[in-house]
Order: sequence, then C-alpha cells, then structure tokens
Amino acid sequence: MSLTRYALGFSVAACFTAQHGQSPPLRISNVEVFPLVSERPPLKVGHSIHPSWWGYDQTLIRIDTDDGISGWGCAGTRWELADAVRKVLTPHLIGQDATQPEAVTEKLHQWTFWYGRGGAITNYIGAVNVALWDILGKKTGLSISRLLGGRFVERLKPYASMLFSWPLKEQTANLESGLEKNFRAFKLGWGTFGRVDRKRDEQLVSSARKTIGTGSELMIDAGGSDVFWHGDLKWAIETSHMLRDHDVTWFEEALRADDLEGYQQLRDRSPVRIATGEVLTRRQAFEPWVRARAADILQPDLTICGGLSEARRIWQMAYDRNIQVVMHGWNTAVGAAADLQLSASMPNGKYLEYWHPAPYVSGILKRPFLLDSDGMLPIPDAPGLGIEIDERSLRARGKGAEQYA
Repeated sequence: MSLTRYALGFSVAACFTAQHGQSPPLRISNVEVFPLVSERPPLKVGHSIHPSWWGYDQTLIRIDTDDGISGWGCAGTRWELADAVRKVLTPHLIGQDATQPEAVTEKLHQWTFWYGRGGAITNYIGAVNVALWDILGKKTGLSISRLLGGRFVERLKPYASMLFSWPLKEQTANLESGLEKNFRAFKLGWGTFGRVDRKRDEQLVSSARKTIGTGSELMIDAGGSDVFWHGDLKWAIETSHMLRDHDVTWFEEALRADDLEGYQQLRDRSPVRIATGEVLTRRQAFEPWVRARAADILQPDLTICGGLSEARRIWQMAYDRNIQVVMHGWNTAVGAAADLQLSASMPNGKYLEYWHPAPYVSGILKRPFLLDSDGMLPIPDAPGLGIEIDERSLRARGKGAEQYA
C-alpha cells in the first residue's frame, strides 16, 4: 500500500457542526500578501551571497472572510512569487468556505497540476492551508492542535537556531545571548563550516560546546542546500565522528539535498543522528526517504512542503516507520506557531526550531513567545494558531521590498 494514502484521522466537520449547528459557512472575501525583507542576518559562507537569493524568502498572507474572521499563513518563498501566485489563485479562493482547509487546498493542488507544483505554487498553497486552519480554529474556539485530534504534549524544547560566525568572538556572543534567554539547545549552521578545512570545523564546534557547556544540546547544520555544495560522503562520515566527540545531537544537511543514496550510507555509518528534508516539497517527495530510512530525523518545512495538512501526512508516514520528525522552522511567527500546533498533535513532538535572534518571530507578535524556567516553550491553546500578529510591525518589516532585485 502506498505510504501517501493517509487520512488525517479527525472530523472537523463534526466538531464544527456540534458547536455551531448548520450556521452558514464563512466565505473567503480577500487575500493579502505581506513581504518580509528588512532583517535577514548576513550570510557568510566564504563567498558573496546576492541579496536576491538570501535577502528574503518568507512571505505572510492574510485571508479575510465575510464574517470578519481572518487567518494567517506563511509561504517560504519571495514575496514577488507569492504575489504572482495570489493573482492566479485568488479567483479560485474568493467565495470558498474558509472552514474547510483540506477541501479548499486540495482543490488548489488539483487545479494547479500544470502550473509548476512543488515550487512557489505549493509554498503558497501551504500558506493558504495554514491560514484556513487558523480561521477554523477561531470560528470554533479551538486551537489547531485540538482540531487535529488532540494534544500529546504541552510544551516543546526550542533550540536557538543561528549561523556559525568567524572570528569566534561573534559566535560566542550569539550563544551567550541565547543562554541569557534561557535556551538549553542550540543549532549552528552554514557559515564557514565545511567550507575551509577540518581544523576550522572543529574549532567552530569545540568553541560552541565550551560556550554552552555540557548541560545544553548542540546541533550542527552543514548547509548542504547551499549553492554547489561540495561536501561528499567521506567528508560527512569523518565529520560525523568529530561531532560525536563533542556530543552533538544531530548532523543536518551534510550532503546535497537530493542525495538519497548518500544519506542512506551516511545514516548507516554515522555515530550521530542524521537529519535532512527542509527543501523537499509535497508528501510524495518524502515517501522514498521514508521507505529507504535515509535519515534518523526528517525536517519538513510547512512553509515549503504544502502547509499543515501536508506536513501532518509526512509526519505520520515517518512516525509509522519510527523516524523522528523535527519541523524545519527558520521562518516566521506564523511558521513557528503552526509548528507548535502540529508538534502538539503528534505523539513524538519534541523540538521547535527557533530563529535567534528572531525579528520575524517575536518582532511581529503582540505577545511574543516566552520560554519557561526549564528552557521549554509552552504550546498556545488559544483558538487557531494561538497568536496575534502586530500588523504595524509586520508592515514596517516589508518596507523597501520593491528595491530588491
């Protein structure tokens, strides 16, 4: 039987009817795109990165309804691409029932079969999917995690996700700022790691471990989705042994993103867990990775892979094969909130990737996420995504979008 034949295992219709009887559906009345361009950290990988590639790859959308309820979604693509898709798909959205996220977004997937699915089209449909779940939650008064069937966990361990820095003084300061905010797990990635020599790699990792101490977790991301990534299987295997010596929790994107066979061999030979999957789109792309057990940890990004519904199907596939899922979350408050809701609804939800510092997370919320005294992040249980977007701050972070080329 195909691994893609998964039902989500809940009845939103039954929940909605129980609370609201046969009340008329909410009709979609408008869709707006919000660029995010102002505060990307500089990416230093040993060669120049043009801002059109790195400068901004996240876009928020807001879907409004005729009843005044709005929902938020996030697309992992440039705002110009998201806005182009908006123009194409809005005629298919206006007037649709906003309380049927599965039905509406599946129709979009079907309608756009020839439009280039798997890229910006899929990213945008995923944002629509999240926004409609948000609307359904607000209409029913339930958090998305409850609409998905219930909550297995009430808090997650957030890891402060940041870039490697050289000289080490800057990296140390970044890690210390995370410790001050009570983070107890850290992921360092990209930068010059894997791009200079082995001595540099170990200096970066050993310094990080010394800074955060033995009481915090450390994850390492080589950034194998970089342009023309050159780290090969032998490099990855040897590096994984070095990482074991520094008690690294997982080794992420050690190879090029599509090297399925390489990841199979790496997982078999690495003494630390191997993670990948952030650039894959649609559940069909994840199916061969699950079948091959090519990673210990799969990392779908719901702003890329197709939204909450698609990410949950992917997670269920992996869970049934005893593969851990940790959502990739280098994006926005909306993406983080959706990751929290999805993770709460799965039996093995454990971590949350938290961009640090986080101008597009805490910087656009009326009430930012706060870690508790244990370094854990409580999962909101308010209706929908459980967050409130500060639109003034959001619009301020979109100023100058037209100047990027």
